[in-house]
Amino acid sequence: MEPLRVGVAGCASIALRRMLPAMAAAPRTEVVAIASRDGRRAERAARAFGCRPVTGYAALLELAEVEAVYVPLPLALHAEWTEAALRAGKHVLVEKPMTTDPARTRELLDLARRGGLVLMENVMFVHHRQHAVVRDLLDGGAIGEVRSLHAAFTVPERPDGDIRYERALGGGALWDVGVYPVRAALHLLGPELEVVGAHQRVAPGRVVDTSGAALLRSPKGVGVQVAYGLENFYTATYTVNGSEGRLTLDMAFTPPADRVPVIRVERPSGVEEMRLAPDDQVANTVAAFAEAVRTGAGSPDAEVCLRQAVLLDAIRRRAARQ
Repeated sequence: MEPLRVGVAGCASIALRRMLPAMAAAPRTEVVAIASRDGRRAERAARAFGCRPVTGYAALLELAEVEAVYVPLPLALHAEWTEAALRAGKHVLVEKPMTTDPARTRELLDLARRGGLVLMENVMFVHHRQHAVVRDLLDGGAIGEVRSLHAAFTVPERPDGDIRYERALGGGALWDVGVYPVRAALHLLGPELEVVGAHQRVAPGRVVDTSGAALLRSPKGVGVQVAYGLENFYTATYTVNGSEGRLTLDMAFTPPADRVPVIRVERPSGVEEMRLAPDDQVANTVAAFAEAVRTGAGSPDAEVCLRQAVLLDAIRRRAARQ
């Protein structure tokens, strides 16, 4: 399969640290251009990856050699440049969440579908094998009938000036880290979850939410508790409680590629710790995007992406009423 020729719209930290190295190393992708509003920054990044520097995102979209665009820009710019890339006939991999508005997310997904283009949200953790093993265990009755799910993703305080604290750029804990436990619940329990309560906290001196929690439920009565935060001790875990046991996965969302995942299953008969082979969720995500484009399979997880947008918006609105 011919490598997918990718242009990168922006020099964000996640692009430079994780996505660009993965794309450069992957046999299915080739980084052909990196754009920045700052031409010198584009030159430095492009030099590191042996590709073409471009000044300005619009100029990137004009390049015929660019088949697909990766958008790691601040959240407030996702919709604008995702739409521009799609209208330029480019496939798009955009950082999560795609937008802060479910209606806008639907518009973009519909635009991609009509144009025969792939639009994929960069939720990398769902491409790690450990979650497929968890789903197989749950489907196989390893802990009986699922009764509840508790999921949390919290990270330490960011330095002042970090874009996560900038309201105009789409900052806030819900959009930055809340998406992870919400997506985990969708991944494990299906799309029919609904929000029944939510709370958020704004730390002194901040203008965006810095932590929060939400309660969801499934049509079968499974309760879901999610917690998230920007100024907390690092936590990335979920626990599924069942009628006959409990399953726990730590380092659920950002495991290093060399980490040995451990799934802990507790039953009345004892505790089993399942050690899995390491897996690289970043490389897997890049490969999944390239395969979707080359096979013409359409946008992966489009409906889940849209449902995630609906739930995040419902959490935001519920918390605002508290």
